[in-house]
Amino acid sequence: MNPLLALARPEIRTLKPYAHAAWLPSLTRLHANEAPWRPTADAGASGLNRYPEPQPAALIERLAAVYEVAPENVLAARGSDEAIDVLSRIYLRAGADAILQCTPTFGMYQVAARIQGADILEVPLRRERGWDLDPDALLAAWHPGVKLVYLCSPNNPTGNLLDAGAVEAVCAALDGKAIVGVDEAYIEWSGAPSIARRLDKYATLAVLRTLSKAHALAGARIGTLLAHPSLIELARRIVPPYCLAQPTIDAALAALTPAELRATQEKLRALLAERESLRRGLEACALVSAVHDSDCNFLLIDSPDADEFMRRSIAGGLIVRDLRGNPALPRSLRITVGTRAQNDALLTSLESA
Repeated sequence: MNPLLALARPEIRTLKPYAHAAWLPSLTRLHANEAPWRPTADAGASGLNRYPEPQPAALIERLAAVYEVAPENVLAARGSDEAIDVLSRIYLRAGADAILQCTPTFGMYQVAARIQGADILEVPLRRERGWDLDPDALLAAWHPGVKLVYLCSPNNPTGNLLDAGAVEAVCAALDGKAIVGVDEAYIEWSGAPSIARRLDKYATLAVLRTLSKAHALAGARIGTLLAHPSLIELARRIVPPYCLAQPTIDAALAALTPAELRATQEKLRALLAERESLRRGLEACALVSAVHDSDCNFLLIDSPDADEFMRRSIAGGLIVRDLRGNPALPRSLRITVGTRAQNDALLTSLESA
């Protein structure tokens, strides 16, 4: 049996998806119980009184082109969060299965697994080596009950790109044995190539992408699951039939035009320069004991007095992320790189320390 199907919950393999109203836009719609009038404030081209196209073909093709995969490798979702939730619902049985994650990392992998009643196994990243991945330790921790393995690269919240050779070693060793989900939410900031180019090589590789970060569409909620067509077909059974709102679809299509993509690249380069300027300012601050290397649009710092750092930043009208609840980050804060004015305001708020 196809390993993507063999690993899936049996009830998902046999699930008959919801049959949504046929998408035939050339015909007058009298089949979906929609109101025939548009709301007064509706100025969009498509009409909010109509259900949007499920997995809209134009968006799928645009995402496929941007991520350099075939359209059949693409599922559009409400942010990467929904893609993580879909993977969990396909592959995790309550009380029987588990995920394996490398900590500290993005919290939604654990949340989605807990909702499914699955167990959580953790292998720490090696802090002393710049938070790098230990593939031998990860593979030693894996067992057949681990259906999902998450690798976040670049990693949130540490900010570092995982070694490509180590990631591929995990994909190769677990190919056909577990779904290896590589979360590339921040990869545009790193300039590294996507592992999605290996989808044809590793049958059980799944790649998570998003328009929330580099494409500045966090409020639109567009994420993408890139995987073998067999996994995409299973995922389409799980997602709601109209999971993407029409304004979200329109915003994503506008953001992925060639002209807008070129503009995004220029903004990425400018923000990376701001990141280095902010890094230098933080390294000179008495309230900062370490600034970790970053391949993202944020910096992880350690502070000898994180409470005072937070107090001063809030007094200056800014807020940063307090990570001290994570056992691996007892003195750490995460700072998103903003505009020059925002970054300077943060540094000014800390100057008297």
